[in-house]
Amino acid sequence: MPYPDKLLAGDEEVVRHLHPHWVTVFWPVVRFLLVVGATSFGAAMIPDGRQQGVYRLLLLGVALVLLLVTVAVPLARWRATHYVVTTHRLLFREGILVRRGRDLGLARITDVSYTQTLWERLIGSGTVTIETAGDGGATVLHRIPDSDGVQQLLNHMVEEDADRRAQESASYIRGAGEDGWDEDRAGAWGGDWDGADVEPVPPASRWRDRFSGG
Repeated sequence: MPYPDKLLAGDEEVVRHLHPHWVTVFWPVVRFLLVVGATSFGAAMIPDGRQQGVYRLLLLGVALVLLLVTVAVPLARWRATHYVVTTHRLLFREGILVRRGRDLGLARITDVSYTQTLWERLIGSGTVTIETAGDGGATVLHRIPDSDGVQQLLNHMVEEDADRRAQESASYIRGAGEDGWDEDRAGAWGGDWDGADVEPVPPASRWRDRFSGG
């Protein structure tokens, strides 16, 4: 399911949309199989008699409660957790009934790193750590699929965001110059703003194609 466009700015595009790694839902699936198997076996072992139907209904009720608590809730929590990289920011959304979210502008990100244990390398998971300017501490994301690819993608997107902002600043200064802005004053911003040394920012589809998956 794509991330809702209504939550994005007008010029913002989704580059990559992730949920926690599939290993997060491994044990809920195992519990589902165990509960279903145990319920079927228990129902078959109930002796014949007038109370057989009652006992089977009780067993089914217990099984449904177990499935709800140990299977349905973890699966819903996994499905409701979103990590979204866009051309402007990194978004986190989680929670089923009570929702929590956080947005990190790409301009605020100062460093992105990842770590993997041997097991995580085998299954393609890892932990991504994001350092931001002005925050009290790092943002740590656990069980991220393709964590090394996500780290590379974020680093590239931070660079592209900086280039995009530089182009916008250059366009603003050139426009102000045409309206009578002091060109010498514009030069004090620290660069050649004639546009010759500024490369166009590639579209988000370039990064989607390169870092697809997860």
